Amino acid sequence: MIPRYSRPDMVKIWEPENRFRIWFEIEAHATDALAERGVVPASAAQALWKWWDTNPAIDVAAIDAIEAVTKHDVIAFLTWVAEQVGDEARFMHQGMTSSDVLDTCLAVQLTQATDLLLADMDALLAAIKTRAMEHKFTPTIGRSHGIHAEPVTFGMKLAQAYAEFARGRERLVAARAEIATCAISGAVGTFANIDPGVEAHVAAKLGLAIEPVSTQVIPRDRHAMYFATLGVIASSIERLATEVRHLQRTEVLEAEEYFSPGQKGSSAMPHKRNPVLTENLTGLARMVRGYVTPALENVALWHERDISHSSVERYIGPDATITLDFALGRLTDVIDKLLIYPERMQKNLDRMGGLVHSQRVLLALTQAGISREDSYRIVQRNAMKVWESDGAESLMELLKADADVSAKMSAEEIEDRFNLDYHFKHIDTIFERVFG
Repeated sequence: MIPRYSRPDMVKIWEPENRFRIWFEIEAHATDALAERGVVPASAAQALWKWWDTNPAIDVAAIDAIEAVTKHDVIAFLTWVAEQVGDEARFMHQGMTSSDVLDTCLAVQLTQATDLLLADMDALLAAIKTRAMEHKFTPTIGRSHGIHAEPVTFGMKLAQAYAEFARGRERLVAARAEIATCAISGAVGTFANIDPGVEAHVAAKLGLAIEPVSTQVIPRDRHAMYFATLGVIASSIERLATEVRHLQRTEVLEAEEYFSPGQKGSSAMPHKRNPVLTENLTGLARMVRGYVTPALENVALWHERDISHSSVERYIGPDATITLDFALGRLTDVIDKLLIYPERMQKNLDRMGGLVHSQRVLLALTQAGISREDSYRIVQRNAMKVWESDGAESLMELLKADADVSAKMSAEEIEDRFNLDYHFKHIDTIFERVFG
């Protein structure tokens, strides 16, 4: 992933040094378990850990140089370790295959990455909750098809986002459990040359579950589910980012991204304040979703294994998690600093002459004895006059002057149907459902 959209803690998980450290731990823990079973001498495991404790540096360049000759990354690593440890290193990798190391390592890296993503989600949820509570009863217009519908509150908009990301977090927890499996089962997964207890020992040391049937690789349906979960979270990011982008449009301007001192919006037009952060988030979400299809296609490997998945995962593992980590951090900052304009919300809510209250009048007329079809026709003919006047006419006044309406409803009853607070009587219930 390019540095522009990367944060250091997530990047470190995917750096070669971290990968090689995990490889060593897998090999050393397996050697411990083999020594306990008398397959290799105890001195072999002791030699590995003794070297590890005194020589923590990983010479990535030296390993890469060996791989340039061997054309095999795991063999290159084992060769380099043997050069450091000496004769006892020959007992490493007994009964194991490369996929045991690679797949188990990927599981560790993805769990490490997921822990960061879960922390990101917690920070985002906290930011959304704070702003939702702040604007719990701030009136704004709800829109369907982009057109004024009925009043909502800005806090309710954010409560919806909170609930969506809370579901995303639950899915991510499940995805972490799904991906956190260890396979140390040998060449085609039969444990012919290594005891299943070795796998259980390594899994326990690394905080993983054992893979029930690993053939020669961990089944890729697990990975497909994991990356699909990241894709769904990315879509939730885009949903909230798109809302902010629409609210920042000049003719709406109910909320906008924070515009810092010295910031410039356009190289040509000094007046511009563009929603560049949320536009960026929309693009990043597309990238994360783009990694889902390759993960799905990785499920169908040949027989016990092939390596068609390998190159794919070397891309999507780092890129999807690094991108999502960055996007979650950016969205949290956007919400934290979001500029919110209640007066503009009220102005927009009022600009169409009270049309937003049409349903309440419709229902009142039906309850007063007029058929629903006739009630709809009566309200609509007045509403269209307001619509065509671009809000210059008042729906309330037109209804008061309409003989069909005044025959069934008093002026006071009509006015009561234009009470804004009526729409918010269940906001507390909604918030209780969302936030508890």
